[in-house]
Order: sequence, then C-alpha cells, then structure tokens
Amino acid sequence: MAETNIPSSAPLVRRPRAPRDYRLDFFRGLALIFIFMDHIPDNALSYMTLRSFALSDAAEVFIFISGLTAGLVYGRALLLDGAVMATAHVWRRVWQLYVAHLCLFMLFNAEVSYTMIHFNNPLFADELRAGAYLDRPDETILRVLLLQFQPAFLNILPLYIALMLVFPLALVAMRRHALLALVPSFLLWSAVQIWGINLPGYPGDREWYFNPLAWQLLFVIAAYFGFRQARALPPLFDLPWLLPAAAALAAAGCVVQATNMLHELFDLPLRPVVLPLWVVDKTPLPPLRLLSMLALAFLVSRLVPRNARFLTSRPGWLVVLCGQQSLYVFCLSILLSVLGNAVATSLGGRLPAQAATNVAGIALLIGFGLLLSWYGGGGRLPVRPVPREVAA
Repeated sequence: MAETNIPSSAPLVRRPRAPRDYRLDFFRGLALIFIFMDHIPDNALSYMTLRSFALSDAAEVFIFISGLTAGLVYGRALLLDGAVMATAHVWRRVWQLYVAHLCLFMLFNAEVSYTMIHFNNPLFADELRAGAYLDRPDETILRVLLLQFQPAFLNILPLYIALMLVFPLALVAMRRHALLALVPSFLLWSAVQIWGINLPGYPGDREWYFNPLAWQLLFVIAAYFGFRQARALPPLFDLPWLLPAAAALAAAGCVVQATNMLHELFDLPLRPVVLPLWVVDKTPLPPLRLLSMLALAFLVSRLVPRNARFLTSRPGWLVVLCGQQSLYVFCLSILLSVLGNAVATSLGGRLPAQAATNVAGIALLIGFGLLLSWYGGGGRLPVRPVPREVAA
C-alpha cells in the first residue's frame, strides 16, 4: 500500500481522539505482571508466563507497546504542534524516566544491602549484580548517571530512556516517509547481528544487557504503526497469507518453548529442541525473537477486537489499570522482585512459599494500579466500560 504523506504546509484540524484502545493497556499490564514473576529465581509459576510459550517474552511486549504508544501520542503532537514541541514532549518524558530510574536504583540498592546484611548472605549482591556499587560507590554512581551500570532487573528502563532520547529523529523521518526511519533502523540492527556492536557498560568490559542499537528496530517498527494511527491511515497489511504465516510462526515457537518447559518441570522423555544461543540471546534481539514478537502483535491486532469482553471484565479491568500506570507499577514490580528473591532465598524455594509470593506480589501491583488510578481520577476510580450488547 502506498505511503500517504501529509505536506508540511497542509493545515491540520484537531479532531476528536479515537476511543482508547484498552488492548494496549491490558497487554502492557500483563507484561508487567510477567516481568515480576520472571524475575523471581526458580519460580515455578513463571513457567506460566509468555517466555514458556513463545520465542519472545514480556520485555519485547513492553518495548513494542511503548513504541506503539510513543508513535501514537507524540506523532499526534508532531502533526498538530510541530517538531519542536513534539521533541519537547518526548524529552520531558525522557526526564521523567531518568529520574524514576535513579530513584528506583537507590531503593533497589537499599533493598539489596538490607537483605544482604539481614540474611548474612554476601552472595546476594553478586547474584543481582549490585556488588560494584557496594564496593566502589564513588566511581559507580557516575556510571549510574551515565546509564552504564545496570544491576539485574534495572536494564529495561535504561533501554527505554535511550530509545526515547533519539526518538524525535525517527518521528520526524516518519513524517517525511516511512522508509527514512525504517531503513536506517534496519541497517543498524543488521550491523549488530553481523559485528556484535554494543554500548559499553560497567564494570569491566560488560556491555548493555538490552542492546539499544538492536532493540531500536522493534521500537521504531511499533512506533510507525502508532504513527499511522495518529494520522488515521488505513491498515497497512491486507495480504491474505500474513495471518496464517504469523500463526505458524507463533505455533512453532509455542511448541519449542512448551516442550522445553515440560522437560524442565517434569523431566519428561521429551526431546527438547535446543536452540543455539545466538538464536535466543535477548541482548542483540536476534531475528527469531524479533519475528516472534511481530507475529504475536499481528495476531492480537487481527484476532482480538478492540471491544473484546475480557478487556473490561472485572479481572481484565484491573490489569488494564495497571497498564495505564505502567511506569510506577513497573518500578514497584522491580522492588517486589528483589523482595521475592529474598523470600525465595530464605525459604528454599518451596512451592507454597512461591505461590504465596506470586499472589502477594500481583495483588500489590494491582492494588497500586488501583490507588494511582483513584488518585488520578480525583478520588474516583475510572468507570469500567460496559460492552454495548450488555448495556443495551
């Protein structure tokens, strides 16, 4: 389908915004819950999360939805207010993310320090890759400010910050033509796959866990779809073979991951498909992980309607509210993950303790989402939409 461009001189009329797409909020909230569960070591219930049924996991979902939302929100700002104001909006968000990351880092290390002393386990700091800060705080704090020091669990926000920092360039390029953004993004991702380039981390020769030079492709692709929505353009893909192709890729990934999951859980005589590291390594976002995420996103867009009943059911609406408060809920999920690590260490990973830890953590995340939504609504929770057929 040919790209429809809006001339820079064309007058833009402020139209009423389309109804909110609760699918984005729901799956972002679900990704945050999965991130919490996946970060608890040896957590049996984490076998129920996306990583056991797909070649991608909650990190890809979070970045994809963040990119799509950025393209939609800041794309609308670009079209209505111009590039300078849109850039100001983006960088304001970058500052919010940066401050949140620094606050989260300090709380994270306070948790690690207390847990290490309380449980008399000096290896706890090494397990969470926070030992450098405790040993050399004077040098490490500078690396924290430069986003180079990334303990375990604290590597997604630096990625998000880096992607948003340069996002205005991609956004302006998208307005001219999609290829001006997508082609350079693809070439940079390809360079990572071929030569393994990455940004330097800390300490030593450590590099970024989520390589932003690679993950930017997923973010830019998602942002382009969001930008198309901001411009009220028709769906991009009408090819009949895309749906079965995406379903086949998702099914193949499900079989591979579910087989390995069952083999690990029950030691069944199933022969797991062992994929080489370069195929599944999250750092460079290899082709299979990228295609898996795009296939899942395409399937959701085609098979899950915007007014799907589960989105506004009582349980679904709780997840939606978490997704609408994603930054704050994410920060709490990281702190709860550290606490979950401490509980798992002290109780030896017993299944009842694991179940209680998961239930308590998810309840706190949902309760926090409700609290923030209540506060944002001036003391009232957002009204849960009722499906039209029920309301009639």
